[in-house]
Amino acid sequence: MRLKAAFIDIDNTLLDFDAYVRQTMEKGFARFGLCPYAPWMYHVFTRENNALWRRIEAGTLTFPELEKIRWNTVFAALGIQGDGPAFEAYFRKELHESAIPVPGAMDLLRELRGKCILCAASNGPEEQQLHRLRLSGMDDFFDDFFISQGLGASKPSKDFYARAFARLNAGRRLPILPEETVMIGDSLTSDMAGGLGYGMAVCFFRRDSGQEVPACIPLAADRLTDIPPMLENFFGFSPPA
Repeated sequence: MRLKAAFIDIDNTLLDFDAYVRQTMEKGFARFGLCPYAPWMYHVFTRENNALWRRIEAGTLTFPELEKIRWNTVFAALGIQGDGPAFEAYFRKELHESAIPVPGAMDLLRELRGKCILCAASNGPEEQQLHRLRLSGMDDFFDDFFISQGLGASKPSKDFYARAFARLNAGRRLPILPEETVMIGDSLTSDMAGGLGYGMAVCFFRRDSGQEVPACIPLAADRLTDIPPMLENFFGFSPPA
């Protein structure tokens, strides 16, 4: 089975969300008169933010609800007093203009363009994610953008992938099958679980080289530039007409 389409996650796969968080916490804590930022605080944010996103993925929390509670939750875990909703508004405004590329992201897109259909696949606000891709210059590489807010469903749910495939195959005489596609991303719970659950192949971008890769994941790369040759060897390419 040859590869016809690749779904690629955005945050921490193409655009460096972690680097953005570190920068924005340091600037924001100074701007809001909070305690001086220290690197360990980023790890507390990551722990609390990931826990909230797991709830979104499970369908027990909505994104608007996350926005209301995220920074109050983080501040409580840090043991500091702060206006969570005000900091969230600042955080989202800064994120809207953030487009820090992950090393190798542009090379990945250049290598895959023309070899298969490229689709961005992301959880988050649609206009924000599209704007950040435009700022980065990555938007022109993509044939379509599957963003959870626009689709009305989030990864890893089957609804997200069903709606994405319905749009991918609209007007196509021969539909592209899940097994002719790959989901590329950095999240085991969102990207890998979602792709596997829908019958896609998956390629795990392992940002932490020490992270264990589950046996059910056939492809894993520590560098984005390693992914195109992996896909070539695993599938071969067959872009549909």
